[in-house]
Amino acid sequence: MNAKPPNPRVPDWDIDSMFTDRWSPRALAPEPLSDREVHTLFEAARWAPSCFNEQPWLFVYATAPEERRKLTACLAPKNQLWAGQAPLLIFVLARRTFQKGGKENRHAPYDAGAAWMALALQARKLGLYAHAMAGFNQEKAHEVLGASKEEYHVMAAVAVGRKTEDSGLPEDLRAMESPNSRKPHAEVATAVFPLPRTNP
Repeated sequence: MNAKPPNPRVPDWDIDSMFTDRWSPRALAPEPLSDREVHTLFEAARWAPSCFNEQPWLFVYATAPEERRKLTACLAPKNQLWAGQAPLLIFVLARRTFQKGGKENRHAPYDAGAAWMALALQARKLGLYAHAMAGFNQEKAHEVLGASKEEYHVMAAVAVGRKTEDSGLPEDLRAMESPNSRKPHAEVATAVFPLPRTNP
């Protein structure tokens, strides 16, 4: 068995390794996930925080081959090459309005993002990887999911599975198969405000 390669990510400050251990490989084994694994992922997402505890997210998922093919068809062609192999495909939706009162919920995408992050971190606890994708056809996703545009944003697609070395990925995607870095700490958090104008 091959030794696990060292993680090249080095944080600027001391943080829990779960944050640097989470990354988004494309080489995912088609080996099915257990029902327990699948439901554990969504249980973690269920406990994410949200505005007024609205929990405006909805995860529409497929594990059966035929249903996964339907979701895969919504993806950009390059994502279809690898994500179609994953044993679990998910679309993350955010409800546009509050269920009580029907007012616009401008925080819904933010809250859905928190739920996705909970799912991604739980995936690593299970020895899995979750790779979120922006590359999909919005129109087709709404159609295949049966999700009303008036009711839902379709925020992202997610492929989940176990990482494999036997990927069959094309060369350009194989070259991207490693954890990437991040902007320096000072570029993403500032105690200086008001912020300077970036436009003239």
